[in-house]
Amino acid sequence: MTAYLIRRLFAAVMLLVVVTAVTFAIFFLVPRLGGQSVDDLAVQYVGKDANPESVAAVKQNLGLDQPLIVQYFDFIKAIFVGAEYKFGPDASECSAPCFGYSFRSHIEVWPEITQRIPVTLSLAVGAAVLWVITGVTIGVISALKRGTFIDRLAMTVALLGVSLPIFFTGLLGLALFTSQWPIWESVDYVPITEDPGEWFWNLIIPWSSLAFLYSALYARLTRAGMLETMGEDYIRTARAKGLRESKVVAKHGLRAALTPIVTIFGMDFGLLVGGAIITEQVFSLQGMGAYAVQAVKDSDLPIVMGVTLVAAFFIVFCNLIVDLLYAAIDPRVRYS
Repeated sequence: MTAYLIRRLFAAVMLLVVVTAVTFAIFFLVPRLGGQSVDDLAVQYVGKDANPESVAAVKQNLGLDQPLIVQYFDFIKAIFVGAEYKFGPDASECSAPCFGYSFRSHIEVWPEITQRIPVTLSLAVGAAVLWVITGVTIGVISALKRGTFIDRLAMTVALLGVSLPIFFTGLLGLALFTSQWPIWESVDYVPITEDPGEWFWNLIIPWSSLAFLYSALYARLTRAGMLETMGEDYIRTARAKGLRESKVVAKHGLRAALTPIVTIFGMDFGLLVGGAIITEQVFSLQGMGAYAVQAVKDSDLPIVMGVTLVAAFFIVFCNLIVDLLYAAIDPRVRYS
């Protein structure tokens, strides 16, 4: 198990290195291949009223006049040990992890990201708990009641959930529960440290909208997996031994069907933590997704790079956890 863990950790670190290199190339190499000069990038730091002297000073202070390989290693170094930036006569210390300063506001990117991570994390965690519990439960019941009215009803609802986009169900939830039946006055994010009750109450509609989309998919996957595993020989053997049906279903049937569920959960959760863009836009939640969308509109390169790398980290981390869960669920992974 220790060797397996070391291999997966090494692979995760290597993947993050590749992600940083690709991200850097996309934002610094590709524009040059497309005809953008270093001066064009430096002008965004200086502003509209840029003169040749100020542009040259920014290029020198930010290292934009250096070869790309030197810029890349300076970029990696800044993430781990920080960097110093000069804008005009003033110098600013960017502490690690440093992703630079915004083109528009000249505010450090990392503190802005950390302010928005709790919003996105709250949205993703709450929705994930809800969709896993409901989706897996409905899938198991549907598989055990195969061909009955309950099975058909559950799969019909699951089909609706997969078909309806989040911007439709989100706006519908807002229209019904804040306007038609004003159970909620508004859906405003309140930090859990300030008021846990308000934090929970105001996120119910976003959680439910996301969970309706994802739980439908999980219900169908769970049903398909359970139908396959419940027909295996070892299930008949377990029943022949006199085990209770609940134990047969939970320990022998569901556990074997969890592998694809764990796989897709790691991907879905990692992507959501990286930024639930549509959901945050629908409910006006100021998370990382909304931050990234505004940065793309403003062509604010440092913010886009920072959010991209943080999102990649969460995705890689979630996939690492999934790999470790494989070893816990399936003993064959530990012995391979």
